[in-house]
Amino acid sequence: MPSLGGWEWVILALIALLLFGGSRLAGIGKNTGKAIREFKEETSTLRATPAEPSPPTPAPPTVQPSPTVQPSPPTPPASTGADPERS
Repeated sequence: MPSLGGWEWVILALIALLLFGGSRLAGIGKNTGKAIREFKEETSTLRATPAEPSPPTPAPPTVQPSPTVQPSPPTPPASTGADPERS
């Protein structure tokens, strides 16, 4: 693929000027320059600040076996005071 020479760039610039107009091209250039500046500033601050070490992950809690509860022996029914043999 051949590279673009000087005249090709001039023709492309004239076509862009005709399509978009001078004021619109100036706004596009201004916004593009602003975006590039902001991107450079952000990448330089990211490179300048050291990466924060991540805090150590805590060990998972150990599960202690719960004491086993022995079932109590069944209790006899409560007496109502009446003698069952008398009825």
